[in-house]
Amino acid sequence: MRRHQQRGLSLLGLLFWGALLGVTAVVGLRVVPTVIEFYTIQSAVDRIAKGNPATVPLARAEFERIKEVEYSITSIDSKDLVITKENDKVLISFAYAKQVELGGPVSLVIKYEGRSH
Repeated sequence: MRRHQQRGLSLLGLLFWGALLGVTAVVGLRVVPTVIEFYTIQSAVDRIAKGNPATVPLARAEFERIKEVEYSITSIDSKDLVITKENDKVLISFAYAKQVELGGPVSLVIKYEGRSH
């Protein structure tokens, strides 16, 4: 007579994987908006640099104009942009840290930085 081994999850295994999936979902739902904001800022900086503004105040004013339209940009202002010129090409870089509250005393700090292409 052959014994058949049972397959599947036990109740404790199910609870463990459910909790892990829940924590991952909460972290993901809190982090995704910050990633979207970063790519929006990166796109704005690329667009400004591609336009090759003549002066730093013009570049900052353009960023403020884009920021008024793009409601998702809240982490940086135009004064946080580092604007330089290399070989008659405008280069814009930025860096900021975003703190994401996960619950209670637990939070996650993400450091973003980028530059125009």
